[in-house]
Amino acid sequence: MAVFLPPPTIMVTPRTRYLPHPDKIGPTGCISIIGMAASGKTTIGAELAHILNWGQLDADNLIEAYFGAPLQTLSTAMSKDEFLDLEGAVIQHIAVKRMVISTGGSAVYRNEAIQHLRKMGPIIYIAVPLPIILERIARKPERGLAIAPGQTVEDLYNERRLLYEAAATFTVAGGNAPAVEYAETIARWLAEPL
Repeated sequence: MAVFLPPPTIMVTPRTRYLPHPDKIGPTGCISIIGMAASGKTTIGAELAHILNWGQLDADNLIEAYFGAPLQTLSTAMSKDEFLDLEGAVIQHIAVKRMVISTGGSAVYRNEAIQHLRKMGPIIYIAVPLPIILERIARKPERGLAIAPGQTVEDLYNERRLLYEAAATFTVAGGNAPAVEYAETIARWLAEPL
């Protein structure tokens, strides 16, 4: 004879005093993080998710899992536009709740993707100075980067900066401080009413 037990009751206790204000995000909304490659989106996103006691989703990891290949392999095998279309399509199909979403640096090239993220909740731009970005990319050259032939990282940075600024609900001046400091800045902003 099978015995069916009711599912356990799980109590979720906030880890911090920073709870998102309903003016900023609804009870099932998400927070998306945008910014240049090597700006710390994934690391800051993990810290923010920990502070809020939410989950974290990395859009680049989602693409890699779907195709079973590293991001750099995919971006090398495709034209820049093909990769951007693929990334935009993946983002448009994200359907989650109470999640911190760390996007790829090129997510802002597809307006439909940004509009989808905006419907889910605020978009946070991690603005890191170009010299720091260049140094971090040099340390990890295998990082997937959607860049056109002949284009430099500086060209890409200048091109994307305007797109990030246009898409952002809130901008954090990033740099070399610990990721938790930037996450706490975001959490404090989220906790304040409009």
